[in-house]
Amino acid sequence: MDRWPAGRRYRSPVETDVLGDPYQRQTIDLGTDDEGPVEATLVRRRTDRPTGRAVLYVHGFNDYFFQTHLADFYVERGIDFYAIDLRKYGRSLLPHQTPNFIRRISDYFPELEVAARIIRDQDQHDRLLVNAHSTGGLITALWADQMQGHGLVDALFLNSPFFEININPIKRVLLAPVFGAVARFRPYARVPNEVSSAYGHSIHADHHGEWSFDPTWKPLLGFPPRAAWLTAIRKAQARLHRGLQIPVPVLVACSTRSEQLRSWSQEAHGADVVLDVEHIARWSASLGTHVTIVRIESGMHDLVLSPAPVRKRVFEELDRWLTAYLP
Repeated sequence: MDRWPAGRRYRSPVETDVLGDPYQRQTIDLGTDDEGPVEATLVRRRTDRPTGRAVLYVHGFNDYFFQTHLADFYVERGIDFYAIDLRKYGRSLLPHQTPNFIRRISDYFPELEVAARIIRDQDQHDRLLVNAHSTGGLITALWADQMQGHGLVDALFLNSPFFEININPIKRVLLAPVFGAVARFRPYARVPNEVSSAYGHSIHADHHGEWSFDPTWKPLLGFPPRAAWLTAIRKAQARLHRGLQIPVPVLVACSTRSEQLRSWSQEAHGADVVLDVEHIARWSASLGTHVTIVRIESGMHDLVLSPAPVRKRVFEELDRWLTAYLP
């Protein structure tokens, strides 16, 4: 996709989103790839009185935007809320596509730039926060580093970002070149993995959680990862580990502990059962020179889906940080 030329405006129909009023959606045409047409979806919810501030929410792997209480938090503070369902996720997943598949992390950069340009140039916002979760945190960290000097992003809030794969370190080192070789010849090959039901069951209202979401877009056991996707993730994480130079304030938040569970138990409501939070704490220092790290006691992987007392603390910490860096 071509870079956004000066003066250009991106126009496509704006319609009511699946969440209903006041949420609207706009399709971003991203051309084609080897599977056919590609698109992303920008969801928006505006405040009653514009303040020039906006937030762009970017979801994680096996995910899409459904967290309306997060939008409530921002709108109540006069911040217009936007969320993007990236290519081959959620609202943007087309019938001919392999869910969640990409060959390189930079494949996501075009829709992020178009979304940011729509927010800034067309909707006339002068301050933009990026709020990203898990794999979205990895993607947006690399994007913000690459886009420095373009004036698109004013701050980042990374919720349990995916800075390292949570497997045995020896296994991680040994398997990386194997799947790298497989990805060159069979990019869509499935990566063998032991999927736990712990996280999906801990958040969905039909099981042990309190959240309703579409399991066709966010399966409880996840979409199978592919060889090219895994290789793209490993390369992106290696780039982050070498150090980024994100020039704006960054807030990183994660739980105080992790648990590896084969199936659901009550412990899933008080820990990150997807990532190793010590990896997150370790690699956050690689983002730039202005990084704040907050550890949330009993936080879950998606901190804003934690039990009410925990997410109250999350929002208090975020509110305090926003007052300082996005006043």
